Amino acid sequence: MVRSAPPLFVVSGGTGATGDLLARTVLAQFPEANVPLHVETKVVSPDRVRAIVAQAAAIPGAMLLHTLVRQELRQLLIAEAERAGITAFDLAGPLEEHLSRQLGMQPLQQPGLYHQQRRAYFERVEAIEFAVAHDDGKRVEELPQAEIVLVGLSRVGKTPLSMYLSILGWKTANIPFVPEVPPPPELFAVAQQRVFGLVIEPAQLIAHRRYRAARTGIREQGYVDRDSVIAEMRAANHFFYQQHFQVVDTTDKPIETSAEEIVSLLAQSTV
Repeated sequence: MVRSAPPLFVVSGGTGATGDLLARTVLAQFPEANVPLHVETKVVSPDRVRAIVAQAAAIPGAMLLHTLVRQELRQLLIAEAERAGITAFDLAGPLEEHLSRQLGMQPLQQPGLYHQQRRAYFERVEAIEFAVAHDDGKRVEELPQAEIVLVGLSRVGKTPLSMYLSILGWKTANIPFVPEVPPPPELFAVAQQRVFGLVIEPAQLIAHRRYRAARTGIREQGYVDRDSVIAEMRAANHFFYQQHFQVVDTTDKPIETSAEEIVSLLAQSTV
């Protein structure tokens, strides 16, 4: 039987990620409980603190969980919560004060500092998630958000190259080129210097396709036929030339080399 409880307000001077994660971690121990979460982020003024406490006070039994690192705001929230009779849990204050006494140092009291210090890591994770979500023509409506877009025939190496670029921190999407199928209109909304056409020698492409056909059971007819492959490649090259897309040849290249070439070309075109 599901049991409901009053909401829990997570109050943060930054993104609220720390308090939100702790709240959800604890609530996971009560799978049959329904406790609404309200995450209040970027709380950096006394007026905002008072407004949140007033909002919580209007709901009987509501609780506050806060990670405020600015001492004056933390103390104000604690005082206002006590005055309103609201239960409040202070995640940052006791530890911060203990460390301050132990180290003989004053804390910086800058909200979101940990996130800023780890920005490169979070951006890399975001880029990887983007590449996975936008692989092989998925979610084309979000294509303009990509920093790099790869276009190419089947088995030219779009997916592994996309993933490697995302590990480097680039939001990368890839679009399959099929001569008989018009490319998605969203592709033409992306700045030309961010779109790269991938090409490869016919013999190597045929070898990749034969390997895939053997593993997946795809019919080889047309897919690995040399004349058909060359016709596809000509159509792709013509399309890249027509759209003024930069072209990268992946023949006999490790992924790292192709990625370096793309990043270098992108840097040159945006100078």
